[in-house]
Amino acid sequence: MTEFVATHRPSGGKVLGFPLEGFGLFTSLLLALASAFFTFFASTCIAIFSLLGWNVFGHHTVSYADSYRYVGFPAGALVLIVALPVFGVLWVRAKVRR
Repeated sequence: MTEFVATHRPSGGKVLGFPLEGFGLFTSLLLALASAFFTFFASTCIAIFSLLGWNVFGHHTVSYADSYRYVGFPAGALVLIVALPVFGVLWVRAKVRR
């Protein structure tokens, strides 16, 4: 038991089963960009369908370009602004631990 405790390194945290440790620079950048792209497309999709319902049921004529301009782009940019430092810190931690 003591040998196991002495050689066992504590692992980093996990979010939804996703490990938050040991990322390289390219992986960190890729994960930050992927999370921003996913947020952009998901929020834009929800905004387009919301505008569809608003236009059809409310007899309005709101442009669908507004869903990109006012929902998708700000959401994606916000996630990118938050994700770059988060994954950057994870990368620096991985470099320091080695």
